[in-house]
Amino acid sequence: MLLRQLDIQRIVDLGALPSDDDFQLWVEKALADYSQDAEVVIRIVNIQEMIALNSQYRGKQGATNILSFPFDVPEGVEGIDLLGDLVVCAAVLEQESKQQNKVLSAHWAHIIIHGVLHLLGYDHLTGDEAIEMESKEIVLLQELHIDNPYQENEVNG
Repeated sequence: MLLRQLDIQRIVDLGALPSDDDFQLWVEKALADYSQDAEVVIRIVNIQEMIALNSQYRGKQGATNILSFPFDVPEGVEGIDLLGDLVVCAAVLEQESKQQNKVLSAHWAHIIIHGVLHLLGYDHLTGDEAIEMESKEIVLLQELHIDNPYQENEVNG
């Protein structure tokens, strides 16, 4: 059996944060086709920390919903299963869910799955990459009974 280790760091204390079991379910769903042991770190931060990280690592101003930091195992090093870190801004997710008329838990699921797919090498820089990544997200979310997050003005549930 594959080992899926998850380290959750809650830097903010909001009542609407998902449970450890929710995070575990979403990470495992995104890793369903990944045939190796895997460790993922999820850090839930405030707006100030996200602004600083977004500026430092992406050269962009303002907060974003998630940043993915894939871990590259140094050559010759074995026994490290760390895929990488996901940094999520809870306040941005809450704001987006209201603006986009989405159920907050469904938006969390989508963003975590999206982030894990980035750790696995998926991206959306080109049209073809975006179609591939979004299609995978839609299928995984449907398996969790969550509607297509790319449909506008519909409530997910």
